[in-house]
Amino acid sequence: MIDWGAALRPLKGQRVSGDCYLVENHDDGFIVAAIDGLGHGPQAAAAARIAADVLRANARASAAQAVDLCHRELKHTRGVAMSVASFHKPLNSLYWLGVGNVEAALLRVDENATLRVESIPLRGGVVGYQLPPLRASRSSLRRKDVMIFATDGVRSGFTKGLSARSLSAKPQELADRLLGEYDKGTDDSLVLVVRYLGDGA
Repeated sequence: MIDWGAALRPLKGQRVSGDCYLVENHDDGFIVAAIDGLGHGPQAAAAARIAADVLRANARASAAQAVDLCHRELKHTRGVAMSVASFHKPLNSLYWLGVGNVEAALLRVDENATLRVESIPLRGGVVGYQLPPLRASRSSLRRKDVMIFATDGVRSGFTKGLSARSLSAKPQELADRLLGEYDKGTDDSLVLVVRYLGDGA
């Protein structure tokens, strides 16, 4: 149903990254997420891994339910910022939300070969510490649409240099390119690229 690629880089001098991602298929769809443990180093990495494990164990949950479950399990950690997207075939819709500063965008090429970009709504807060009211936004998802997630170690505006032609690249190639061009070098950084292949792929 999906093809994906991820590129990540820990802050210079750190052995582990506090950023991680999850891509999990299930019978009725999939859930994907980019997670940024607060700060950097082993404690940030541990918080991010807990969130990923919770999402994996609850892959069929809605986006809002998934974030709430993570919040409960992260209360004794540093907490995380995260953006989550959940797709269920019976609903034929993508539901996504973000808490903190993990950016995400949905990109598609329209009938006029023009690139359209839709950004995830972000809410302030920290999953595991202070959670805002959770309300996922709904978007349609079409074959060959591409989702791009980026943690705050990646400069904003990472979609501005993309074109309709850019979306034909393999997700891993696109993730590597964006990290190479937009990595700030001042924090852990992660880019996750997911292409929707459609039913029966």
